[in-house]
Amino acid sequence: MGIATYAPDTMQQPPAPKLEDATLAFAEQVFDAARLGDAPALAQWLDNGLPANLRNAKGDSLLMLASYHGHDDAARLLLQRGADGDLANGRGQTPLAGAAFKGDLAMARLLVDGGATVDGRSPDGRTPLMFAALFNRADIVALLLARGADAQATDHHGTTALACANAMGAQDVLHILRDIGSEVSNG
Repeated sequence: MGIATYAPDTMQQPPAPKLEDATLAFAEQVFDAARLGDAPALAQWLDNGLPANLRNAKGDSLLMLASYHGHDDAARLLLQRGADGDLANGRGQTPLAGAAFKGDLAMARLLVDGGATVDGRSPDGRTPLMFAALFNRADIVALLLARGADAQATDHHGTTALACANAMGAQDVLHILRDIGSEVSNG
């Protein structure tokens, strides 16, 4: 008779509990409300205990969905109710990086005012400033720099926001970042 051994990879895991159709429909309704900017519906659910940092299967928070789709009122409500402005989705993207990518200055300002970290990094080390530089979002670059973004920060490959702008030919941003670089070296 052999000795029984424990092999965790061969052990059967109990099946995940199945969610009822009504629960799944409600979850879809909640994420749609964030995506569509339905602040009154979100407020009602938050008042009744919905977590402000609820995330979907992709890791997108309610704030990520509201901010990415440009819904200031919903994003403001979520921030006021405790949503984390730095909560990254499953791909490591933060709401502020999304606003920089989309070129939404008002949202970027709202997120920073709501506590989002100006230099919050994605898994590859990119900052919102780098995303704004890549897509020639001069107004967002100016905002982030004014709020303390580090123009000299590098991603995991040693790339700066200036190098991002240069690689993409982002002329408006190149002028801003070159001026900052001159100030730093002349400082």
